This record gives sequence, structure tokens and C-alpha cells, in this order.
Amino acid sequence: MTASAPASAAAPLALPPGPRARYPGEFVFAMGRDPLGFFRDLQRRHGDVARFRAMGRDFVLLAHPDMVREVLVTEQRRYARGYRYHALKLLLGEGLLTSEGAFHLRQRRLAQPAFHRERVAHYALAMGRAADAWHARWTALAADAAGTGAPARVDMADEMGKLALAIVSATLFGNDVTDEADAVARALDVALHSATPAFVAVARWALHLPIPAARRFKQARADLDAVVYRLIDERRRGGGDGQDLLSLLLNATDTEGEDGDGARMTDLQLRDEAMTLFLAGHETTANALAWTWYLLARHPEVAERLRASLDATLDGRTPTMDDVPRLGYARQVLSEAMRLYPPAYAIGRIALEDVTFGGWRVPARAGVIVSQWLVHRDPRWWPEPERFDPDRWAPGAGADRHRFAYFPFGAGTRICIGEQFAWTEALVVLATLAARWRPALVPGVDVTPEPIITLRPRDGLPMTLHAR
Repeated sequence: MTASAPASAAAPLALPPGPRARYPGEFVFAMGRDPLGFFRDLQRRHGDVARFRAMGRDFVLLAHPDMVREVLVTEQRRYARGYRYHALKLLLGEGLLTSEGAFHLRQRRLAQPAFHRERVAHYALAMGRAADAWHARWTALAADAAGTGAPARVDMADEMGKLALAIVSATLFGNDVTDEADAVARALDVALHSATPAFVAVARWALHLPIPAARRFKQARADLDAVVYRLIDERRRGGGDGQDLLSLLLNATDTEGEDGDGARMTDLQLRDEAMTLFLAGHETTANALAWTWYLLARHPEVAERLRASLDATLDGRTPTMDDVPRLGYARQVLSEAMRLYPPAYAIGRIALEDVTFGGWRVPARAGVIVSQWLVHRDPRWWPEPERFDPDRWAPGAGADRHRFAYFPFGAGTRICIGEQFAWTEALVVLATLAARWRPALVPGVDVTPEPIITLRPRDGLPMTLHAR
């Protein structure tokens, strides 16, 4: 349907349909203000291939799973990382999330052993310990609140962020940032929010201006660099013989393929990968869990069914890696939560040559966008798409569903390297805490998504804690 072949020079095709800007910068402002609404309106008015121009560049939104497959998998060689990733380099450098070509493949080869199943099984023990520590934390909060006659109240988005950071600290850095975890979390939050103008695809120059947001971003990046470089230096002086991810990356050598030269990562490369794992390994899982708690609180019948399944499977135990394959209903709940609220809500690419989609020409250098938020909520692939229904993921269900109607971790050779890590972490945390707690939404609070780099709950997620 969407054959992404080079456009014919003999019979040039028309550019895709799309809106005309009413004033300069209209679509840049729209993307910065409400990209989810902008994508939805663009598809509704102009179809599965829709074009708009911003800051002198063409951008094309593709909203069909066939097109997702072509951009991310079958024709991925015709695309480079999108303009947003260029902006992310200001924070992450040339890490796995932002690098390109042969350098990216080499870095992925070096990092891959750290995510083998045996290593993830080892990390699962640390994940369980962290989840148990959070159960103890909530127990103490509930005890303190008992004297007031009201339940303990928390910001669940903040709670999941801190818990995910504790897990990253234990697995990536061997708990060496435990005392600095709050400072790291604040610096990441400042960097993401103050850099929001840069994540509008063509406005990253804003961070080079003498404005408060740029100064906050640079200070946050410096604070994070100080922590990461200290850890790298300590690992180098200690021989890097630990079992945490940073030690494994420090000792990794590239011996595969014709270009495998036995080289190791430089301090700068280690810094970039560590910073990437800090962000990707903490921010995305935290958001997936926060949205899961939100949906469970809104659907108590699902929450009760989840607790019953956990009781039957675990009988009060903290799950281990051996338990993960048995947490079937918990996985269904998480899958459905990431359908409705995908932590990564859009993926950008740059067309390296003219290509065609649905009979329209997409010109070289155009930004190409595929959106999980849009495809995951399309009624063509998801009956009653706004309904939270974990049974969509029951064994045997959805056999006729398009494979690329769901892609929370991306797809192709650039699929998230930490996907198994993330699934294990989310399942261990959810199973441990949902079996013991029943968080409830604070009445009257309006919870809305905030799409920056990831999809967060805007203004947090106020909830009260209720022990089972």
C-alpha cells in the first residue's frame, strides 16, 4: 500500500496534503504547545500522509502501521535520526539514542552484552530489593499519616521516578549515586523542562541564547556530567571489575565484524552512554508505571483482578526473574497502559532521498514522524480505542492485529536496547507493590499528559496510599 520507492524523476508526484500556516512559526508553536492534539488534527483533516512546514523545512506525519514498518524496519536505510535527536545530543552526546551509522552499530555491539538475559536476571534481584524498599517507604508514610486520620498522599509520578532512579543507580552504577539520587533526579527534570524549546524539531538554537532556560539547562547538564565523570574515574581507578552496567561498558571490547578492532569506549563515549541510560532507563519506565497506577485507580475491577492474579502466582513473595514469565495478567495491564500512554509518543526520522507513501512524494531532507500516540489509539486497529482493556493482550487475542499497530519501544535495528530490562523492571515493581497496595486518585484532580521528550502526567499524579 505504501511502497517507499524512490520518486520517479520522469513523472514527479505531488507533495502530501496539509495545512498552510496562517502566520510565521504557527506550527512550531503548535508542536510545542500540544503535539498530541496537533498530530490528531493533522490526521483527521488530511489523512494518513499529511505534510506541514516549519522553519523552512517539510515535515510529514505518517499514520498507518504499514508506513511505520517501512520507516523503522524494511526501508530504514533511507532515513536518519530525526531533528529532535539532534537536539537531544546537547544533553546525551553521541549515545545509543542519538548516534548514527557505523558508530551507532559499534556502540550497540559494545553495550549489548550488558543486556543479555543472564545479566537482566541479575538485575532483577536489585529491582526486587528496590521495590521492597519502596513498600517499606509507603508503610512508613502510611503510619505517619495514620495519626491525622487521613491516608498518606504522594505524587505517584514522582514516586515512580525516584524508584526507577534507585533501580538505575543499583544496576547501572552499583548504588554509587544513592546519596546523589535526588540531585540527579532534579537535574534531569530541569534539563528536560528547560530544554523543551530545543525538542521542537527546529528550535534547538534556543539553548544557545542568553536566556534563563538556557542557563538552567547548561547548569543541569554540568551537574549530571560531574556525577557521571566521577563514577567513570572511580571505575577506571578500581579496575572496573564490578558487575554493574558501567563496569561492563568500561570493559567491553569491540571484536565483531571486519571493523572490530578490540577498542574500548573512551571516557566521553562512556559518559554519553551512561547519560543515555540515566534518561532512557529511568524516565520511560517511571512514566509507564505512573500511567499504569493512574489507569488501575480509574478501573478498580482491573486492579482487583490484577491483585487476585498476583496472589495466586506469588502468594506474597517478591517476584524474581523466574516469576516474570508467569506474570501474564500484569504484563497485559502494562501493555495496555503503554498503548494508551506510550512513554515515547513519537519517533522522528529524516528522509535521505525522495520517497513515496500512498502515492505522495516525500522530499529528501523532510522530517518524517510516526506517532505511537496516534497509531495506538486508531479505531481501525483498536476497537473502542479509548477504553482501558487489558484483555486485548490475553493469549490468542489480537491475532489479526497489524504487527506495527503497537510499537512502544520502536522497531527495527534501533529498537530500544533495554526493552527486556524495562519489561522486567516494570513487572517486578508492579507485582511487588500492587499485591500490597491500592493507590487511589485524589478526588477532583485533573490528570493530563505532558508530552516533552517522554509522556509525563502534567503537574504530577496525586494519589493516596491504601494498604490491602
